[in-house]
Amino acid sequence: MASVEQSGARVRLLEVCESPKALVGLGMIDGLVLTGGGDVDPVFYGQERHDTVHDAEPGRDEFEIDLARRAMDAGLPLLAICRGSQVLNVAAGGTLVQDIPTAIGTDLPHSLDVARDVLAHEVVVSAGSVLERALGRAVAADHRCSVNSRHHQSIGRLGASLVATATAPDGVIEGIESPAAPFCVGVQWHPENFWRTGQFKPLFDAFVAAAEERRGGNAEG
Repeated sequence: MASVEQSGARVRLLEVCESPKALVGLGMIDGLVLTGGGDVDPVFYGQERHDTVHDAEPGRDEFEIDLARRAMDAGLPLLAICRGSQVLNVAAGGTLVQDIPTAIGTDLPHSLDVARDVLAHEVVVSAGSVLERALGRAVAADHRCSVNSRHHQSIGRLGASLVATATAPDGVIEGIESPAAPFCVGVQWHPENFWRTGQFKPLFDAFVAAAEERRGGNAEG
């Protein structure tokens, strides 16, 4: 992922055949990015399937939910993007809105079929949150931040230990985090699409800094 590499990290792509227990428990990774993709199967949060659900690759839900839970338990720095944010919430025991247009009936464009770095709407970021500090200059003085939008699902009931830290004008949750964790942040938009302009580079810088701090602490231990 170019955005992570630009912030100085070395990227390792994980395969669903790998062991989440080994990856986290043996310190094989210093931080975890959960990326975008298909929808999480509603069976994992106790709901019946909506007609609009598009499954992710076979085995990906089980792998990422297990990985996210282990990362949270271990205090591993975690940045969750779009589907990744939804995986994080489900892993923490939360639910999802399976289809924003039918469940909420909003006129706000959440699923734009345009260039990936086109800004769609603003979100209000919670003052003093880890997300606000990590976004840096991307957040204005009034706590507003312009984001792109390519999703038809969103966070429903928040998972245990998670709080909403960014919200769209229609009430859709656009950012979550675990206040008790060193760095556990999820965003519903796609900050990685702006790697050329660097608009959201501070977010990746903050994630990589947290991973480096953990790595340094483990080395000293």
